[in-house]
Amino acid sequence: MLAPPRARLSIEVVHDLVCPWCFLGVRRLFRTLRRRPDLLFELAWRPFLLNPDMPRAGMARADYVIRKFGGEERARRLYASIAEIGRAEGALFRFDRIRRTSSSVDAHRLVRWAGRYGRAADMVEALFSAHFTDGHDIGDVAVLLGVAAACGLEVTAARAFLLGEEDADAVHAENLRAHRLGINGVPCFVVSGRHAIAGAQEPEVIERLLDVAAVETESL
Repeated sequence: MLAPPRARLSIEVVHDLVCPWCFLGVRRLFRTLRRRPDLLFELAWRPFLLNPDMPRAGMARADYVIRKFGGEERARRLYASIAEIGRAEGALFRFDRIRRTSSSVDAHRLVRWAGRYGRAADMVEALFSAHFTDGHDIGDVAVLLGVAAACGLEVTAARAFLLGEEDADAVHAENLRAHRLGINGVPCFVVSGRHAIAGAQEPEVIERLLDVAAVETESL
């Protein structure tokens, strides 16, 4: 007896690579997808810029913390909370190692480039870890090339891509598109183009959304 065909769902992951909640949200999404072998998924990685005015060279972490949170103490409390949640997801946050807050434009460009070789998801995970666990500046080309190499991608080709401006306009256009769709915070997961959920939701919440989308897909 033939098994029934599995529902195929598209999932747009609207994210920023310098957003700790996105690191958590993506980990939880992956955990949810592993629980659902009965469904097929196609992931699309959509850039969002939490700091659209950030210089491409980034800025010193201390200056960013003051601008973003008003001071070190408030940031420390928030980061401690995020780090505790992260441990449960296997996401190690080492905010104390971060010395520079990056522009994420080139990192998003690299994800798009990695997608040409079927490695976008690997690149996203590696960039999150490079920034939040290792404290690296993911706006730095040398760091990005190291991540590309770790993902098994050709470094010479990656360097040629990063030293140009290809896909920079596309990153900014995707960010604008997200805002026009009413997405003002990330992560945000858009399933089948119709169902959206924002925030680093628990897997059970994400799974309910997938079920709704799957039932709808099967009824079409």
